[in-house]
Amino acid sequence: MFDKLKELSKDTAVYGISTILGRFLSFLLVPLYTNVFTTSDYGIFAYLYTILAFMNIVYIYGMDVAFLKYASLAEEKQKKDYFSTPYIVVMFTALMATVVFYLYRTPLNHALDIPSQYNSLIVYLILILLFDTLCLIPFANLRLQRKAGKFAAIKILNITINLILNLVLILKYKFGIEAIFISNLVASASTFVVLLPEIAKLLVPRIDKEVFRKMLKFGIPYLPASIAAMMVQMIDVPILRELTNDATVGIYRANYKLGIFMMLFVSMFQYAWQPFFLNNAREKDAKELFSKVLTIFVVVGSIVWAFVSLFIKDLASIEIYHGRTIIGQEFLGGIYIVPIVLLAYLFYGMYVNFTAGIYIEEKTKYMPYITSAGALVNVGVNFWLIPYFSYWGAALATLASYVVMAGGIFYTAQKFYRINYEYKKILYNFLLIFLTFAVYYWLVEVGKLSLWTESLVFVLFIGLIFVLRIISIGEVKKVLSGFGTKV
Repeated sequence: MFDKLKELSKDTAVYGISTILGRFLSFLLVPLYTNVFTTSDYGIFAYLYTILAFMNIVYIYGMDVAFLKYASLAEEKQKKDYFSTPYIVVMFTALMATVVFYLYRTPLNHALDIPSQYNSLIVYLILILLFDTLCLIPFANLRLQRKAGKFAAIKILNITINLILNLVLILKYKFGIEAIFISNLVASASTFVVLLPEIAKLLVPRIDKEVFRKMLKFGIPYLPASIAAMMVQMIDVPILRELTNDATVGIYRANYKLGIFMMLFVSMFQYAWQPFFLNNAREKDAKELFSKVLTIFVVVGSIVWAFVSLFIKDLASIEIYHGRTIIGQEFLGGIYIVPIVLLAYLFYGMYVNFTAGIYIEEKTKYMPYITSAGALVNVGVNFWLIPYFSYWGAALATLASYVVMAGGIFYTAQKFYRINYEYKKILYNFLLIFLTFAVYYWLVEVGKLSLWTESLVFVLFIGLIFVLRIISIGEVKKVLSGFGTKV
């Protein structure tokens, strides 16, 4: 068992590093976009990519998950049927949808309220959807075969092609936002071509009706849960656009992207956390260890939050080329939502932490309900606050949804796997965060935010963590050594 857990940890690390690297490389395009495109252009790009994210879920309708379940149980002689059946069906439905959307692209543009100068983008969008969909089951097969290295290499190749083409088309050939879509389309098509040998190995021209029936029955219920999860992440974009305009969406999403610093921290923790708690679940001091992990996660996350929140305007305003700053000048007005976005991701990290009890006690059936609650809160708070606070309302809606999800998963997990967390220390930590919140926005309001005051507040923040005895150096070393030796 220990060897298998080590294998899991190794694969998790590969998937995790490739995912984190991919997100970081994608983030590198934000300075380019915000210095070249207008806020309205960026808003259109953000809106269309939100639609793309939702449609990716609809196009696959849970068949990738169903493939993983049934193909993993199939005998060797059944492997080709269990790959071919869902792949052929998904390919057929994706091709049909592509043809329909292409033929009706003009009314589709009107329905999506796309300005006429951007009408051609819908063609790129539907082709990206097609190629991305054709790659999902082959990627799932690579995971099933434990080809983590190949999986990661192809993903990184996709992102590299996308990144290079963006730079060439925008900087050399002076393309507008269509460069983003052309680059993505070429990258997605290239990924499909690279995966063709993997597809050819398993694809046979037949559909097993019984296999399809049970896969569809298993996969379809994942559709609403996946849509709910995507709503938590991205429903703010279409709502904000409906209630304001493209320029506001552009400012919001560009600054929302700066939450990547907390997102990467949470992602790294997430990839390490699951194999860690599974490996330690049977230890006699497991619950005590998990409690300490939460405390340390919250403390480290709060330090990341404080540093990025206090210094992000200075970092974003650094001049990189002839008056061009890391985040374009037009977008900097929205920089003050970043602390809210970072805090939202911190609560998401707590949600990830609380999933330990759910997995250990096999109560994952509750998770879609919790995600759906988060999605509903997100929608409600967006419609409530955006008319009054514009993109601030969207940021607060994201925070509210992750707070609800963290609270929901905590309540559920505690019912089945009670852990005595260090509530007093965590409370002190969040009081410290909210105090820093208040000081930060007061400094902004009175115009006293400077590198000196930011540094002073950050030093005081770190100092109070130790003065209040929220954490000690020894505790940090103990838990980190546990991750190092047991994962």
